[in-house]
This record gives sequence, structure tokens and C-alpha cells, in this order.
Amino acid sequence: MKFDFAKLTPKERYKITSRTIIPRPIAWIATQDRNGTINLAPFSYFIPLSSEPPMLLVSVGHKKDGTPKDTLANLRETKRCTISMVDRAHLEPMHATSKPLPRGKSEAQEFQIPLISIFADYPPMVEGVPAAIGCSLHQEINLGGRTIPLILSMDHCYIDDRYIKDGQIELDLIARVGARYATLGEPIDPSPIP
Repeated sequence: MKFDFAKLTPKERYKITSRTIIPRPIAWIATQDRNGTINLAPFSYFIPLSSEPPMLLVSVGHKKDGTPKDTLANLRETKRCTISMVDRAHLEPMHATSKPLPRGKSEAQEFQIPLISIFADYPPMVEGVPAAIGCSLHQEINLGGRTIPLILSMDHCYIDDRYIKDGQIELDLIARVGARYATLGEPIDPSPIP
């Protein structure tokens, strides 16, 4: 079956994209508004973009009423966020934070998710996650739609020492696979190239 994206609704395009481009890592993004309220939201349209300079890309949509989601509004105001990488132990609280809350209400407080400040002048990370990245807003890309890709500069990174073995980083993180979540499972090594 072939699909012409120009003839599909945004929802149909989303379903095809989210089920064919897999797995997608989860960016559990903490931002802070000018009043100090922490917003904590998961995003699966998230990917590394460059290691020189260190950049990543996350796409943020708008609420049903057309206003920017809190993550986008806060990043526009403060230019800073902290991305917590999600492991199995944090799957349920991460999924809970996908529930929309009114602006100014904190998901961390609503769902009793402990936070810890690790990078000065950045929002806190989720306590106990295996890794986190402190980012600043580098560029907003206007594609003419309701989804806004944001290029974020990776300024700082934290990795729990338990996940560094013999100088290698070994994380078992949660990814989005279609409408479900999954881990990568057993690694597969290809045959050596002759």
C-alpha cells in the first residue's frame, strides 16, 4: 500500500510516522516558567542532531486550543531545559506526565515525582534517572504547522556512575514504538565487514 502524505490528515500522517520510524527515544523535558513552576513532559519526536556542535532536536506541538504547550512557552521565555532519560523504573511516572494540566500547574507536584537540581541555572532533573542533559534553546524552526522543531544545544550531561562500565556507557532506556513503549532488548551484532 502506498500513501501520499499530501492527501492524508495530520492524524493519519502521525500514525504512519510514529509506527514506521522506530524506536524513538523519550525526552522527558523539565522546563521552568518565570514564576518558578516546573513543567515536566515527555516527547518522542526527539533525536540527536549533531555532536559537533552538540545539538539535539525535539518537536513540540500546541494544545488543542491552539496555544503553545508549556514546554514550548517556557523554552521561549527562559531558553533552558533539562532532559531526563527514562528507564524502566520511571516508565509509569513518565507516562502519567503526558496528561495535560492547566498552565502553571506542575506535573512533578501533581504526580509526586521527585526532582533534583544538578546543573546550575537549568531546571532540575528527575531524581534517580540514569542520565540527564542540560540544554539551551539554539533555534526554533517554523515549518508553517502546529508542530515546532526546536534545536537545543547540549550544554551539560549527567550519567549515573552505575551505568559506566569499563569506560563504556550502558543504558537500558525506554523508547516509543508505535503507540507502545519498549526497551531495546538484546543487542544484535552484525557479521564483520570483510
